[in-house]
Amino acid sequence: MSPQLPPVAPSVTAELVGALSPRLRKRLDAGIAKLAGRPVVVDGDTVRLALDDETDLELHAPGGAVTSADAIRCGCLLAPDCLHRAAAASAAPIAEAATLITGPQADTDPEAEADTDPEADTGPEATTDRPLAADSDPAARSDATSTATNVPASAPAEAPPAAPDAPTPTQHAAARAVHDATAAVFEAGTDGAGAVLQAELLRAAHTARLAGLPRVAASAVSVVTGLRAARSADPAYRLTDLVAAVRELLGAAHRLPYATGPELAALRGTARQPYTLDGSLRLYGLFSEPVLTATGYAGAVTWTADADGRLYTVSDVAPGGSGRAVGAADRAVRIGDTALTHRELSRAGLAVSGATVSPTGRLGAGAGVRAVRASGAAWRGEPLDRLWAVPVAEQVSRALTDGGHGLLFLDVTLIGTVREAAGDCLLADCGGLTLRLAAAHDDPALPHRDNLRLLAAAAGTRLRVVARLTPAPLPRALLLAGDHPTDPESRLDLGLDRLRHADLPASSGLPSADALPPSDEAPLHLLRRRVHQAVSGGRRVLAFPGSGAHDSRRLRVYGFATAGDLLDELHAAAADRARDTFGRLLPADTDRFARAWLAAALYTDEVDRALCAAAWGADLG
Repeated sequence: MSPQLPPVAPSVTAELVGALSPRLRKRLDAGIAKLAGRPVVVDGDTVRLALDDETDLELHAPGGAVTSADAIRCGCLLAPDCLHRAAAASAAPIAEAATLITGPQADTDPEAEADTDPEADTGPEATTDRPLAADSDPAARSDATSTATNVPASAPAEAPPAAPDAPTPTQHAAARAVHDATAAVFEAGTDGAGAVLQAELLRAAHTARLAGLPRVAASAVSVVTGLRAARSADPAYRLTDLVAAVRELLGAAHRLPYATGPELAALRGTARQPYTLDGSLRLYGLFSEPVLTATGYAGAVTWTADADGRLYTVSDVAPGGSGRAVGAADRAVRIGDTALTHRELSRAGLAVSGATVSPTGRLGAGAGVRAVRASGAAWRGEPLDRLWAVPVAEQVSRALTDGGHGLLFLDVTLIGTVREAAGDCLLADCGGLTLRLAAAHDDPALPHRDNLRLLAAAAGTRLRVVARLTPAPLPRALLLAGDHPTDPESRLDLGLDRLRHADLPASSGLPSADALPPSDEAPLHLLRRRVHQAVSGGRRVLAFPGSGAHDSRRLRVYGFATAGDLLDELHAAAADRARDTFGRLLPADTDRFARAWLAAALYTDEVDRALCAAAWGADLG
């Protein structure tokens, strides 16, 4: 769909789809497809979509978003009860940002900055998952996680008695609605989760937001945008990202009725990140990275550090596509009166007075903030050098336990490439560890993968890099920035700057990574694959009799008895169809399947983190 359509609030889409007759609901997905490529004209706050030579559809978006059903007007004879209004709302981006915000309620920026970037407070580095302490033996460690990832047998509707700090009845009902809408997605899979099911999930998201559950609401919106990306073959779509979003949403909806105290506050979330005054700051640019999300937002985030190594970010993220992500680096940063662009700030410095900072390190841009350009620092000089002086195992442990930005500052020697299902990975030696460096984004408009391919030809080159940890059984990270291959005093933002063959040194002639012996990886992928299949294909793909028996036995042979039990329960829940007195099949038990899937998803995530820590030699204790 054209990126010129304004974002539409979830409640509007849910209302318009809910008002359709059963006959029109069946035609909704086809109606959305027909709108693709239709001419769009922007006239101030109004966007006109030409349905044909004589009929237009208008979306009125004061403030940049459609916030009421009446703001979508159609000129056809069947309006306002036509299909076109619901189709346009379903095709447009979702107005509310898919931002996972954690932590207790708090005040916003003291300077009341006007900023609603969806990724601004969390950025691409955000994560809310927490690792599990593990034993030294990977097999024992995998079964040790079962107690932490066990899911109660009851569904969210059966909540414990209310307590002073317990969820309200309205929040119970909202959690139940989100749970039911998510379970319906499991029944259909991504191929079957069309606009009608998406609207039900958006309705549940709106209910959650009204009930004071902004984190749950934002998670639901994130799942819907992931479903849309999957169904539209968006190049930015990744099944692993959608699985993570579904796990986050279903886990929060399931756990919220039982939560109290700090856990409840974290599950509720906040509508905005709190900002606190932080006085004067002297910052040094590190690197910039593009932001391009499946939620329809794009831009850039620039990372800086102070003399003590604390990280701060300056972001520019707004509705847009890959073009905005590419061009954002050359826009001026939105802080104080400085005229620095993101690209310039990544190599220069900044002196800030009256600074306001969020818990994630994002700098506020309130009216009282003053900022001027200052000198930068080289990665190999003070004070930035101390970021690379921290032992790698300590960095990984911090990334897994703190749930923060996940950045790693590494000194590596390039080896070559290794082929994976998602594309080639760059192999590098990092203090004796064989590290896999993957592209941070696969969108062809961004140079991540092209740069990775060129660096593979520079085997033997030593580089200082910045990467983002990816929890996996083997050492793995997403490559974000690095030294220039032939000029260590220069650096490259690998999502914004394009390498050329002339930038590379002559090959050292080291052996290709494809010739390296295969690694002995734990077979946890047997369970992870089924977790992913349930999201992409729906419950029915796991319902075939005996389809998982061999995988369960193999998991137990390798010491993953709990994984084998979870896989058996996942298949059993998928195939559980009772019959009535007349022998007719009853509807599937969606609650049981959702619980089984959530247990398996949480287990694989925690074991991945435990195995990741073991692979890097990190301590999670």
